[in-house]
Amino acid sequence: MPEADESDTTPGTPTTAQHDADNAVPLLAPADGIPPVLDTAPEIAQAAAAIAAGTGPLAVDAERASGFRYSNRAYLIQLRRRGSGTFLIDPIPDPTAVDALAAVINDLEWVLHSADQDLPCLAELGLRPARLFDTELGGRLAGFERVGLAAMVAKLLGRELRKGHGAADWSTRPLPQDWLNYAALDVELLVELRDEVAAALSEQGKSDWAAQEFEHVRTAEPAPPKPDRWRRTSGIHTLRRARQLAIVRELWTARDVIARQRDVAPARILPDSAIIAAAQADPRTIPQLRALPVFGGPRQRRYSREWLTAVERARALPDAQLPPMSQPFDGPPPVNRWERRDPAAAARLSAARTAMNALSQRHAVPVENLLTPDLLRRLCWDGLPEFRSGTIPSDPSTAIGKYLEAGGARPWQRELAVPALVAALFPAAGQSS
Repeated sequence: MPEADESDTTPGTPTTAQHDADNAVPLLAPADGIPPVLDTAPEIAQAAAAIAAGTGPLAVDAERASGFRYSNRAYLIQLRRRGSGTFLIDPIPDPTAVDALAAVINDLEWVLHSADQDLPCLAELGLRPARLFDTELGGRLAGFERVGLAAMVAKLLGRELRKGHGAADWSTRPLPQDWLNYAALDVELLVELRDEVAAALSEQGKSDWAAQEFEHVRTAEPAPPKPDRWRRTSGIHTLRRARQLAIVRELWTARDVIARQRDVAPARILPDSAIIAAAQADPRTIPQLRALPVFGGPRQRRYSREWLTAVERARALPDAQLPPMSQPFDGPPPVNRWERRDPAAAARLSAARTAMNALSQRHAVPVENLLTPDLLRRLCWDGLPEFRSGTIPSDPSTAIGKYLEAGGARPWQRELAVPALVAALFPAAGQSS
C-alpha cells in the first residue's frame, strides 16, 4: 500500500487506529447467547417491535443456499440493532410474516458486508433499506488491503471472527446450533465495524464518495440474464464442432428446466463435465448414454429419457440452426484481440489503464472501483466518434464525461477519471491548450 504524501491533501491510506490482526481476541459466541430462530408471524412481529425500540443503524445479513438450490432466496435473515439485540428470522414457513419487519426496518439505515450479495434476496421478501452502509465496499474505498468481514473485524476491532459455514446448505432444517452461532456472529460487531470504516472514510475525505457508491448499490436494478448462458459450461472450450455445441446447449437447457422445477442447483442435477462428455460421445441410445461418466448414477438415470431427447434435438438441427463456434460480442472483443483488430484502440486502452492505475495508487482505491473495467474498455474501443475519424473532440472533457455518465459512472468517479483520461487519450489536446 503506497504511503500518502504529507504534502498532498488528496485522500490516502487508512489512518484510523488499527489492531494487530494476528493477536485478535477470538469471538466465539454472541454476547447474549444464540438467539432462537423465529419463524411464525407472532414471533416475527415481536422482533419487529423490539427492533423499532432500538437505536441507530441496523446490522443485516442473509444466508442463502448457493450451490445447493436453484433459487437465490434467503433461508435465514440476521438482524441486530443497539438496544434491541440480535434476531434470527426464518422466512421460509411464512414469507408474508416478514411484512411486519418491512414496516419497521425499511426506514432504517442498513449495514451489510458486500451488500450487493444479499439485497436481491431480501428485496424478494419486500425488505429494502432507505439508506445503506456497505462495510466491504467502504473498506475498499478506504484503501484496506483485505476487506473480508473477518479480516476487517480483526484489523479494526481487534476481534477474531471465525468463519466456517458460509458455504453450507442453509435450506437445511433444523439448522444446527453451530451454524446459528456463526450466523449470529456475522452481525454481532457489524455496526461497530461500520463506525470504524466511516471514521476512516471521513479522515481521508472519502465520505461523499462512499455515500454515492452505497446509494448506487442500494438502487441498482437487477442485472438482466446474460444471453447464451450455456456457453459458460466448464470445458466447452475443448469442443471443436458446432454440432457438439448444440448438444451442450440442449442438455444445459434441459438441466436448467429440471433444476428450476426442483429448486436444486444445476450442477447437482448434472455436472458440466457430464454435459461435455455427452457432447463428445453423441450417444444414440439410453444404454450408450448411461455408459458415460455420471449419467449412470442414480440421480441421473431417472432423467435418462430427458437427456437423450436433448441430444436428439441437437442432432436433428439443420446446419443453419447450429450455434456459431464463437459467441457474438456484446461490446468490444476480448482485449487479447485488440492489437490485431485495432492497434489504435489497443494503444488507447493501454494509455487509459496506465492513467487509471496511477489514480488508484494516488487515492488508495482499487482501480476497478474508480471505474468499471468494462466501461473503460467500451470507451477505448469505440466510445467516441472521434476515435474513428482520428480527430479530437472540441471539448474532450465533456465528451468523455458524458460517455462515462451514460455508462453509470458516479460523479466522484467522473471527477477523478475524466481529467486523467483526457490526458491519456488526447495528449495533443493538453499540449495545445
